This record gives sequence, structure tokens and C-alpha cells, in this order.
Amino acid sequence: MRHQDPAEALNKDIISHFVLRLVYCRTCFCDFDQLIGTLFVYLPSREELRKWFLSMENTLFRYRFRLESPESQRLLMSEFQLPYKALPHSEFEAVKDKLSQVARSIGQSASVESVFFKVPFEEVPDLVASRRVFLSKGYAYVAMSQVVSLVVTQFRCNISKALVLTNRKWTATIKEQEKDRLTPIVEALSNAYFGPDYSQPNDATEISPKDIDQLARTSFPLCMRHMLEKVRHLKSYVHGLPLDQGAGLKLEDALTFWRSEFSQKVGSERFDKEYAYSIRHNYGKEGKRTDYTSYSCQKIISATPGVGDHHGCPYRHFGEENLRAALNNMGVGGNALEGILDKVKNRHYQLACTMTFEATHGVSCDTGINHPNQYFSESQKVLQAKNQTVQSQLST
Repeated sequence: MRHQDPAEALNKDIISHFVLRLVYCRTCFCDFDQLIGTLFVYLPSREELRKWFLSMENTLFRYRFRLESPESQRLLMSEFQLPYKALPHSEFEAVKDKLSQVARSIGQSASVESVFFKVPFEEVPDLVASRRVFLSKGYAYVAMSQVVSLVVTQFRCNISKALVLTNRKWTATIKEQEKDRLTPIVEALSNAYFGPDYSQPNDATEISPKDIDQLARTSFPLCMRHMLEKVRHLKSYVHGLPLDQGAGLKLEDALTFWRSEFSQKVGSERFDKEYAYSIRHNYGKEGKRTDYTSYSCQKIISATPGVGDHHGCPYRHFGEENLRAALNNMGVGGNALEGILDKVKNRHYQLACTMTFEATHGVSCDTGINHPNQYFSESQKVLQAKNQTVQSQLST
């Protein structure tokens, strides 16, 4: 954020915003052949794309707004002509005692801020839910220090309307006009993953089918532990466990593993005819001969599992009781467990997964978890480093 040339950084920031607005105002399409054999047959709807974009923009806006001084915040509200007026002094004095009570109840100083805004309570649902405002006759009294909740509501509303208008313009004119330039880029970006390529093993140790259960207990993220547990009760092939070439499992070993899981259910002959093709397809040996890898956290979180389905992100799709039990089975409890559940309640699912990694491995993960194979790879690095330390201590 401290760029040497602020004007250049600001220009890039503005351009990136409008590029993303183009990308996330529209429906994402995916090549059908690419979907064969993938774990999550998922086409995000236009509404899901917009929700994701709105959520990210709101988070960024909230962060930046809070960096400004109260004076700058008020100037910003005035510049954009937001329909909020500071509470007159006479009205402030009439409710001052009530405002002091609210301040004390949330652990703030007994002295009350002098600048408040009186707004319909439905405009600040987050503050109402956390009992951080004084309510009277359908109105909420919002302190200047909490005004970000008020402003971000207006911001979200404006961006939401802009996405609708952008989509109309895109569909009516821009898409056709830019069919040879912007359109291919825009239609690919919303389905793109820019993290490391996990379709090929980098520093992963080769694994064999006999290692999988042990690795699941030590190095699989919760979503993949759940999938491995449930896959033994399924009668169809499921791709996307971190058991592919990205984790070091060779094609022959993958076939051996899946055959052992399904041959008793469907028979060896049917497995060879129907399921082996999909496995070879995922390794780039059939069809388009493209290596596939399991979906990133973003796509897993966005998936919508149906009744009887077991894909998706446990932090998003599990109920609290089931999630608590699953985390307990991983050895997570106490304050760490409550912290993870708190992140889940606030819809920070990847942070919850990162905290799970830290709790089970005893190390920090500053980069955060963005992909199941990343979780697996980082886990293996930590465990190997611990083993080397132990061996070194024993040798001395």
C-alpha cells in the first residue's frame, strides 16, 4: 500500500476494480469436457459471482475506510452526499445517558462521543445484532467510531446496482464489440485459479495406496478427510482427493486404490470399463489429455452440495455440532476450537481452515490455506522437519 508512485498504484487499483466488475457481473461458463471426472461439477451462477465480488469489495472498503481519520470519514460522507446528518446537540443531550449505558455495556469509555447519526435500525443490522447501538422507536444511534457499518451499507448498495447495469451493457453491446479482445479474458478470469499448479508434484514425496489412511490422519484437510471417509460408502468414482499426481500418487497406484474401493461394490469388469477411464482422464491420459487437479478452496466453498452429496467445504456446509465433532476427531479443542467456530460464524471459512492447520501442526501458516493440496504439502513439510529434528536430537 506504500507504493513509490501513489498515482500509478491508484490507477492500477481503479483499473483492477472495473476489470473485476466486468468479470463478476456475468455468468461463468466452463468447457463441458473439462468437467468430466472432476470432483465438483459446479457452474457458479451469476448471483454467486456477484455475491463473491460484493463480499470482497466490502471487506476492502471497510478496511480502507477505517484507516481514515474521523474528519476524513465525515468529508467522504459529505462528498458522496450520503443521507446522514449528525445528531443535533439538543437531541444528543436528551439521549446521552442511554448512549453512555450502551458504551459501558460494550466495554467502551464512560465518556460518550459527541458525534452520532440517527438512522433506521435496519440499515445497521450488524450493530443491532451485536447490541452496539442504542435503539429507540425504530431508530439506531450510531457513533462516529462505528459509522463504517453505516457507510458500507450504502457502498454495497451502490456496487450491487452498478453490477446490474454493467451486466446489461455487457450483454447488449460490450461482449460482441470486444469478442476478439476483452471477451475471452473476461470469460476466463472468473473461473481462474492463480495459485500454485498442483497438477504436477513439485517437492511432494511419492506415496502409495498403503500410505493413504495414515496421511489422511496427519496431513489431509478436513474436506478431504471427510471425502475419504464417505467415499467408501459411495458407488461412483470421485475425483479431487489430494491423492493425485499433485500429492505424489502415480496413475498405477491411483487405479489400484480406486479399484480396491469400488471393485467389491461394482465388480472388477465394470470398474475397468466405466471408472478406470475417468481416472486416466484426470491424469491426462484420455480425452483432451489435460492434467486436472482438485478444486481450489474458493470453488469448494462456492459449491452447493445436494442431499446425499459429500463434497463442499465442511466449514461452510457442516452444522455446528457436526463441525465441532469433526474438529474434535482431528484433536482440536479448547480455545482453538472456539476460535475456529467463531471464524465460521463470520463466514471466514479459509481462515477457519488455516487455524485448524495451525492447531493440529503447532506452527503458524502466514500464507493462509487456499487449496487442499497446499494444506497437504505444507503439512508434509512441517512433519518432515519435525522428524528431522527428532532424529538429529537422537543422534546427538
